Amino acid sequence: MSVGIVGYGAHLPRRRIKVEEIAKVWGADAPSYKKGLELLQKSVPALDEDTITLSVEAVRNALTRAGGIDPADIGALYIGSESHPYAVKPSGTIVAEAIGAVPSCHTADFEFACKAGSEAMFVAYGLVKAGLVKYAVGIGGDTSQGAPGDALEYSAAAGSAAFIMGDDPDKMLATVDETYAFMTDTPDFWRREHQFYPSHGGRFTGEPAYFRTTLGAVNGLLEKANLKPEDFRWAVFHQPNGKFPARVAKMAGFTEEQYDVGRLVPLLGNTYSGASPLGLTAILDVAQPGDRIFMCSYGSGAGSDAFVYTVQDRIREVQNLAPKTRWMLEENTIQVEYGEYAKMRRKIRLAGE
Repeated sequence: MSVGIVGYGAHLPRRRIKVEEIAKVWGADAPSYKKGLELLQKSVPALDEDTITLSVEAVRNALTRAGGIDPADIGALYIGSESHPYAVKPSGTIVAEAIGAVPSCHTADFEFACKAGSEAMFVAYGLVKAGLVKYAVGIGGDTSQGAPGDALEYSAAAGSAAFIMGDDPDKMLATVDETYAFMTDTPDFWRREHQFYPSHGGRFTGEPAYFRTTLGAVNGLLEKANLKPEDFRWAVFHQPNGKFPARVAKMAGFTEEQYDVGRLVPLLGNTYSGASPLGLTAILDVAQPGDRIFMCSYGSGAGSDAFVYTVQDRIREVQNLAPKTRWMLEENTIQVEYGEYAKMRRKIRLAGE
């Protein structure tokens, strides 16, 4: 039985702020972020946008591409995020209710830094493969935060991607051919309870955290699947900035032609749990039947989930049924200044808040 993606969708906030706008407030060197980390701007959620609202829109787009499946047939829905709006109140129940998947739907919120979205995708895939549910939804979404003046403020962004997993061959868009996970206890990034902004280990975040973990998953999956980088048409990696995914792809043997379509971070910023899933949606928007896709997430703490997908014939029928990721990224945008951005992200709070 082949199990894979039968519907996919993305949603991005319209607002953007350029790195120069942030840098001029803090007297920082904007060119270092633009050239060194390949960051130009990032998305900014509005006051009425959070992980839940972004996820609802992403799932609705996925349902549109899923060929009219009954939401009541969705037996599980999971959201991976670092920015669930409630400390005690699931995001998943609200999303499931909004799309009509209740009451017979297993729901949970996932956390594992930036790989929480791929966790949700893996469990959704596994439940369908086990025959426990007909369809399952895995979502990766965040409205991430960086402390004012911190390096994270230049990249922490917002967006969501949703994937409906199923085994119906008539609805299949891309099969999941193989998976692999790599994990160690590497504390490069963290946020304790009641802290509003995360802390990070600076240069420690690159090595041994991101690169060792990502390459561990990449090499493990290639060996498990008996494949080589040249066997893939596309590849997408977690993208905390523009430089890291390009570097790790080169280290693993992938080319710029393979990873560039899914590398959204220069214009979007780091969407945390949504980063590699959103890159995958951008690839699916242009992929052709028979294309093989490599995907690898990364989450601080630290772990990576890697997947091999093979695109199916039906992909051509659905690519234009919902807004494409690159269109939302590049065309449907509004620029904001730092003051409006600070208000939207509640960096400026009213008395009593």
